Amino acid sequence: MISLIQLGTIDYATGLKLQQHLVALRKEEKIGDVLLLLEHSPVITLGRNAKTTNVVASSELLAQRGVELFETDRGGDVTFHGPGQIVGYPIFDLRCFARVGTGTPARPVERSSTAVADSAKNLDKHNDRVGHDLSRAEISQEIGAVSAAEGITRKHLGAVDFVRRLEEVLIRTCADFALPTKRIPGLTGVWTSGHDREGHDLSRAANSQEKEAASAAAAPEAKLAAIGVHISRFVTSHGFALNVNPDLSYFDLIIPCGITTKPVTSMQKELSKPLDLNTVAESISRNFGVVFQSQILWVDTLDALPARTVAVP
Repeated sequence: MISLIQLGTIDYATGLKLQQHLVALRKEEKIGDVLLLLEHSPVITLGRNAKTTNVVASSELLAQRGVELFETDRGGDVTFHGPGQIVGYPIFDLRCFARVGTGTPARPVERSSTAVADSAKNLDKHNDRVGHDLSRAEISQEIGAVSAAEGITRKHLGAVDFVRRLEEVLIRTCADFALPTKRIPGLTGVWTSGHDREGHDLSRAANSQEKEAASAAAAPEAKLAAIGVHISRFVTSHGFALNVNPDLSYFDLIIPCGITTKPVTSMQKELSKPLDLNTVAESISRNFGVVFQSQILWVDTLDALPARTVAVP
């Protein structure tokens, strides 16, 4: 079961402290898995792999626009959070979720304390690379090599599995609003599908020549949702940001995720109308339940969080 709390708008420092508190409780098994949905007041965050040169605005301009600046321990480069954007922070123990194709959510894998500690260290070694610029093949090969060397057959979610599931949640959510989206190999996040200027899906082009001609007239693929996570001792923090109705001019203050060739967009821009954030949050909730094969329990306050529950195998 995943407990979901919708917090409204909070500043980034408060959200960070709250995550740290919940991560500590999750590691101690005092609470179960938690999903926070919220908005942030305007803030630019830099991941572990961020280049400060990707913040192109001066400190004076940031102050003028009321934008804070934070360095974080998530993966990835630089991104923006602000009103009109739904930010999701899953505080999950990955050992409680089965990998794709293995059935219902799994119980934590029974292993010795030494094996768990060693595996956690190996996962921590890679977590700072899990973010906006994650290469799926690169991380899969490295973590797979570690698992093979240790003789581990991992039944629970790994870092890449987790990120792929977050992408799937957001792709399904956009589909609920008739907005087609996709993944792009080698990049993390959710992107608009290629459409020509009349709105036709380029994937329907009959042959390669038609596709090439259509692509030449197409709007570029644009980023609709960013993902950057941190994983420590199997417990996740940070997460995703879905652009619903944000002021996209804030993204001009940065080079989002360090990518210069693809713009940032929003559901409002793509659909030519604003969306109700609560309705989008309900869609996200439903799709988390489907993708993570879990029941979703909406709770009103942190005090209402249930204690950790063990899934039935």
